[in-house]
Amino acid sequence: MVVSVLEEMRIRSLGVIEDAVVELSPGFTAVTGETGAGKTMVVTSLGLLLGGRADPALVRIGAGSAVVEGRITMAADARAAIRAQEAGAELDDGALLISRTVSAEGRSRAHLGGRSVPVGLLGELADDLVAVHGQTDQQGLLRPARQRDALDRYAGPTLAGALDKYGAAYRRLRDVATELTELTTRARERAQEADLLRFGVEEVSAAEPLPGEDAELAAEAERLGHAEALASAATLAHAALAGNPEDPEGVEAGTLVAGAQRALDTVAAHDPDLAALAARLGEIGILLGDVAGELAGYADNLDADPLRLAAVEERRAVLAHLVRKYGTDIDAVLAWAGQSAARLAELEGDDDRIAELTAERDALRAELSGLGQHLTDLRTEAAESFAAAVTAELAELAMPHARVTVAIRQTESADAESGIEIGGRAVAYGPTGADEVELLLAPHPGSPARPIAKGASGGELSRVMLAVEVVFAGSDPVPTYLFDEVDAGVGGKAAVEVGRRLARLARTAQVVVVTHLPQVAAFADRQLLVEKTNDGSVTRSGVTVLEGEARIRELSRMLAGQEDSSLARAHAEELLATARTTP
Repeated sequence: MVVSVLEEMRIRSLGVIEDAVVELSPGFTAVTGETGAGKTMVVTSLGLLLGGRADPALVRIGAGSAVVEGRITMAADARAAIRAQEAGAELDDGALLISRTVSAEGRSRAHLGGRSVPVGLLGELADDLVAVHGQTDQQGLLRPARQRDALDRYAGPTLAGALDKYGAAYRRLRDVATELTELTTRARERAQEADLLRFGVEEVSAAEPLPGEDAELAAEAERLGHAEALASAATLAHAALAGNPEDPEGVEAGTLVAGAQRALDTVAAHDPDLAALAARLGEIGILLGDVAGELAGYADNLDADPLRLAAVEERRAVLAHLVRKYGTDIDAVLAWAGQSAARLAELEGDDDRIAELTAERDALRAELSGLGQHLTDLRTEAAESFAAAVTAELAELAMPHARVTVAIRQTESADAESGIEIGGRAVAYGPTGADEVELLLAPHPGSPARPIAKGASGGELSRVMLAVEVVFAGSDPVPTYLFDEVDAGVGGKAAVEVGRRLARLARTAQVVVVTHLPQVAAFADRQLLVEKTNDGSVTRSGVTVLEGEARIRELSRMLAGQEDSSLARAHAEELLATARTTP
């Protein structure tokens, strides 16, 4: 199922194209036209949308800049859509709009979903959107990491399950190794931290402070320091309320209030308001009596002992020392002591923890060796099947003597401690195993197998990549493929096979092909014709969708160079009929 579709591209002032719109179909689209008509500008335009190099020579003569705009529909949860939205782009009714501008001076700008973005971001999205295969531009499966991922998907659920188990063990080993490294490399720092914490905890413990003790002692010190003044004030206040026995002529407040109450009581019966005031005076008299009693008790019990004051100040000094070092008050000091005791217990247990982690690390490394070996075995088995399938495809694509193999290698680690054991030797490893996967091609008998990017000419390389993509169909997540020069050097039956395989690939992905061969174009779901005007430019009307009679005329031209040849028309109709009935 195709998860995204390149719907159209608008090209302005690029090469021979003045202003044209290329409408593409979800299945197989063939782009045809006379040599030099501008078909390759389709490939060039898509390359610019994918973050390719901006060449000012591409700008049409007389124009200030070239502009390419593309519209790609995709699901909102597609990886490319998520990455674009992270960069601030917005989807337009389920479509991502991409724009690239190249000035005649060489400056380049990129826009994604209405937001200006670095050109490099377009290159990041390209890996998840389009695979380009042409003589000058190869992407996707030429990257070794992509080859390994695709081989893993080709291998199926057995390898996927093994990879999940390996990945879980790898992540745990990484976490264990990180913690172990921290414990061992920071041993001196942690020992110093433990010494400081131990000293502080012991100092607080020796002082035995109580919660809120500093505030209570401050209040007691304040009272003891002013004992004489407090006692004198209490005595004077008591005398004012209850009278002084040594001053018989003095009038105390209690007597005055009682007299006022008696004066009101004699007439209170005649006025409720006055009766209420008399009652309140009675309450005041009772309250004055209580306060006078407490003042007498306070003055009698006040301790003016200077020895106690000295002891309080000495204890406050001890607590103040703790507060200066460990907190804002004694409660904060006690909280620090509790946290520090827990941290100290953790630090003092490091030796035991290091031993535990070391044992777990060694066990995980041994487990990874077994899991990694299993991955290597599964990949080797899948690689043999894959290589045989691609080689068989190449035989049908006019490369009967070519042979594809898959090299699965490992890199030896610097030492046994930093690697895992695969095949009896210590090798480097990563989150996907220890294997490096690379597709190799021997194009002729006796020729050495070389990486596919180096072992084939441009036309051969496109056919090799077509064979690879057909075999990988359904396992490689790229939703759109563009082939240029895939038909270079082939004809006749081989050309028919190229068209057949492109149509097969289009069952699971969008396929766009720039082709000169009618045998290939006949298999397309949609055929686009690129034509120049009389002045040598391609305009909006110069890119048309061919249907019915128009398509037969174009196929006739491609077959015989004559649109009206009856033999060519018959052959064109036969090609179309063959393509429609071919499974």
